[in-house]
Amino acid sequence: MMTNIIRNPIYLALIGIGTLILLSMSVTIVPETQQAIISSYGKVDRVVNKYRANEQFGETRAGLTFRIPFVEQIQIVDKRVLSVEMDQQEVLSTDQLRLQVDAFARFRVTQPDVMYRTIRTEDRLRDQLKTILGSSLRNELGKRTFAALLSAERGEVMENIQTALNREAKKYGAEVIDVRIKRADLPAATLQSAYNRMRSARNQEAIAIDAEGQKEAQIIRADAEAEAARIYAISYGKDPGFYDFYRAMQSYRQTFQNGEGSSNIILSPQNAYLEKFRTGR
Repeated sequence: MMTNIIRNPIYLALIGIGTLILLSMSVTIVPETQQAIISSYGKVDRVVNKYRANEQFGETRAGLTFRIPFVEQIQIVDKRVLSVEMDQQEVLSTDQLRLQVDAFARFRVTQPDVMYRTIRTEDRLRDQLKTILGSSLRNELGKRTFAALLSAERGEVMENIQTALNREAKKYGAEVIDVRIKRADLPAATLQSAYNRMRSARNQEAIAIDAEGQKEAQIIRADAEAEAARIYAISYGKDPGFYDFYRAMQSYRQTFQNGEGSSNIILSPQNAYLEKFRTGR
């Protein structure tokens, strides 16, 4: 029987193919950027190239790993820093403004065995962190005003959100490294309403300033006219003749300049209006 199998090339080919299949199912190359979970019957047996803090590239335990075919399963988990994008959320601040917020978090799987036992896969972990990030962000921003996000207080907000998110992420074998708010804007309708209120306030302020200016102008004009009348009265009291002559010259200038080229004035030389022309005094 064995002799026939050895002599038959078809049998040899099948044996070779089966051996290659078993070998491929038994041997896996784990890169340095990844870690492998070896499990059997739903329980974690071991973790290959598990994450270690401050490990140097080239000094990890990556490489070939062996497992029992059909008994042990392998699951590859990334060791690198990963990111999760939060869906846009509407948050109500303490000053009753509805904010449209976009945020993201960076995390790393530090305990793949814990992740496997609690949530199984990396994709489920990402979805769970996205949900927790949205909840933590709403809770924290709900305690703040919109102005706080535009000030130095924003850093404290990020730290609080990261702490809350990290507390939950550790339950799933992950560590949150950073949390950032990409954008926090007012909705378009709210922005337009805010702009309209600002424009109305500025218009009212402009009207008030203009009215105050008109009032001050009238007061200045009345004071100037009173001062001019006082000076005229003093001048008239000192030399009534010169005052009459000066006023007559002003009247002639006003009358003849305004009428030049548009009308003719015919007066008798003996007219009282021209008396200063005749006498010169």
